Amino acid sequence: MPQFDVAGAVLTYDDEGLRDAREVPVVFVHGWTANRHRWDHQTAHFSARRRVIRLDLRGHGESTGAGVRTIAELADDVLALLDHLEAERFVLVGHSMGGMIAQTIALARPERVERMVLVGSIGRMTYSRGRGLLMAVSTLVPFRLFVAANVQRAFAPGHPREEIRAHIRAAAGIPREVVMTLYGAMRAFDVLDRADEIRTPTLMVHGYHDVQLPVRQMLRMAKAYPDAVVRILDAGHELPVERPAELTAALDRFLTGKV
Repeated sequence: MPQFDVAGAVLTYDDEGLRDAREVPVVFVHGWTANRHRWDHQTAHFSARRRVIRLDLRGHGESTGAGVRTIAELADDVLALLDHLEAERFVLVGHSMGGMIAQTIALARPERVERMVLVGSIGRMTYSRGRGLLMAVSTLVPFRLFVAANVQRAFAPGHPREEIRAHIRAAAGIPREVVMTLYGAMRAFDVLDRADEIRTPTLMVHGYHDVQLPVRQMLRMAKAYPDAVVRILDAGHELPVERPAELTAALDRFLTGKV
């Protein structure tokens, strides 16, 4: 599988599908403690007729590296890879933390983003005082318990337990430094006051049962976007694997201009 060296990390990525000059590539960016295989269903669908690029963010999946402290630094990694692949303009699809990366890129390099899809993502993490205290205390528990609790609650009730366990095992294999540092980076991320600067046509897809990043926070962001389409699915936070076919269909309609 191809790899790319950037700023002390080795990023593993896939660059697949048809090279059609009429269609810009679709770039998929996964979320916190996940990897590029979150997008297997979407990659299989879109690579049949256009170029698809997806990567493991540094420290995740089959990529190495740590040291990043902010979402902006992860965005720099993604842009460096896309420069390397000569993908000047693209559709950007980000899940959760990947959506934060997508928004950062859209604000910094709007001329490069043709369309954007935010899946289970928001522009600012906000909490009640009690929830904020609970989240702060959660970082003090043993690392594996911290990871397991966060992955478990990302899925809506009724999702197959063995699949959730598999995701927990994969997340627990990510270096603790990466997991905890990026947990802090997400909590510090805030572009909500700049949302009205994003002129890129945007689709926001969110799970009705999402307790990680509640739907009301996404709707608060959607109001500020000049050009946004909103879809709510019957799922939790892990839309790419909880409702893969529905998410793919929503993306397909948006990319073909049917919504």
